[in-house]
Amino acid sequence: MGLPNASLGQAQRVDVYSWRKPSQVLRTFLDVDEIAMGRMVVVPEPVNTALPPLPINSPPQTGTLVVWSNCDRLSHSRVTTLAKKLHRGLGQVFRYFLWEGVQIIVNGEKILPVDPLFLRGARMPSKAIVFGEPVQYEIAVPIINGGKQKTGNVRVTFTELPVHDLHGLSNEEKREQGIANAAGVSIVRSNREVDYGWFFMGAKRRENYDDWWRAEVAFDPVLDEAFGITHTKQQIRPQEYVTEILAADMESMAKALNSRVRQAHLRLRSGEATRAAEETAATRDRLLPPIPRSRTGQDAPEVKSLLRQHPSLRSPVDRAKDGLNYRIVEAEMKETVFFTYVVTNGHFVLVLNPEHPFYRHVYRPLLESETVEAKQARTHLELLLLAAARAEAGTVKSGGRGAVMEQRNRWSDILATYLNR
Repeated sequence: MGLPNASLGQAQRVDVYSWRKPSQVLRTFLDVDEIAMGRMVVVPEPVNTALPPLPINSPPQTGTLVVWSNCDRLSHSRVTTLAKKLHRGLGQVFRYFLWEGVQIIVNGEKILPVDPLFLRGARMPSKAIVFGEPVQYEIAVPIINGGKQKTGNVRVTFTELPVHDLHGLSNEEKREQGIANAAGVSIVRSNREVDYGWFFMGAKRRENYDDWWRAEVAFDPVLDEAFGITHTKQQIRPQEYVTEILAADMESMAKALNSRVRQAHLRLRSGEATRAAEETAATRDRLLPPIPRSRTGQDAPEVKSLLRQHPSLRSPVDRAKDGLNYRIVEAEMKETVFFTYVVTNGHFVLVLNPEHPFYRHVYRPLLESETVEAKQARTHLELLLLAAARAEAGTVKSGGRGAVMEQRNRWSDILATYLNR
């Protein structure tokens, strides 16, 4: 099915040559015009023939050659443009085979592997890092006609592109590197990419910030039916139960990465204001009572989640030497509060909720503004929030801590009520 469908989808005629010795070549063909006129009703029996002229010095001892003629449905008419598209497309689809030593040559030039996850590749100016641990799923295949139960494995990997290293590229360079307008998920079956698109993202819509992270879903061939593989193996239509299994985790990861990317870009555009608040708080921390030891640690679920999203917080700070290191980050929260905080590894981390109306309507506009007044206002607002969080962290009595936390939750909800539009 694959060869004739793919061929006649691009050309009116396809000739196939195959041989075990260069002197014994068999050939058959399909021709759309012959079929339309009723002169061809079956695939002709292969006949002995000679190989046509090849763009290589000598043919291999064994092989198969597919020749398209009268190409009337190619998306590009210029050979140079078509060759360029083929290099990138084939390099991405067959990247795992190319890494293993398989060679594909277009017009005498070897195709190089293209990694949409930005983890491998000599031409990349800076490589991505894996975000979190790859997630493994075992999915059961529905039993048909009393057959045996089968299961297949799915592996989901997310990567984060280095915004700090690559944001300075021109728009043309970002397109050339495959960054701009390339957000998506690579679907891989048996080391071959069979589709690329916005899959398993639930209600998460694609945004420009999503160009800066990637995902790969690799699955076993036994799950072909579950993923809805088409006969050309170039598209998926996943079953609803597969989408339900994958979408919850993948949407959550996508939102977390989107938030991290947004924060990275905003920090690059207006990092001085945030650094001013962080440095002011760190400088004056020695004037404040120390935070009780019971408020520090990294075993709590919220701390573990934050360390996954912000790996730089894993590096410990020597509090005796440097005092607390203050950081302001944003992260997806299950609660409706505008802010929370954690203390871990010598870091006092103010965590802002980007989904809260105060963030959207007040903080983000200050974050995105380039004016001196906006930067100063943002610094003062961040110091106000750091002071509130630091005061809560310094509460000694456990009952008092609970009351302050409850007050913060109520304050956040009332604030959201006032600001929701």
